[in-house]
Amino acid sequence: MTRILTTTFFIAALGFVALPSVASAGDVAAGNTKFQQLCVSCHGPGGKGDGPTGLALAAAGQPAPRDFTIGDFKLDTDNDGTPGTDADLKAVVQKGALVFGGSALMAPVMGLSETDLDDLIAFIRSLKG
Repeated sequence: MTRILTTTFFIAALGFVALPSVASAGDVAAGNTKFQQLCVSCHGPGGKGDGPTGLALAAAGQPAPRDFTIGDFKLDTDNDGTPGTDADLKAVVQKGALVFGGSALMAPVMGLSETDLDDLIAFIRSLKG
């Protein structure tokens, strides 16, 4: 019986570790503050991709900024087979999307601490409807 419980616990723990991170450890309110400072012009205040710069880009025939309320992320920056993990989102924010095959219009954001990144990702994830 002990062996079965140990094996079950190990398999459950392994499954937990192997799952991609979908719930960030960041602070959503602090992430909202960063988002409003850094991202709102393209992604809009609610993350729908409808900020003034984003709308102008779309009107000019450029790709619209990502709508975070959908929660659909395309880039797998670490090639782990799962696009849209926290690590993927952080990489896109830090390095821009172009280096990972995404839009050149998603420029890198420099100077963010790990805490800032965690907070920003937590807020972005909170936008999914």
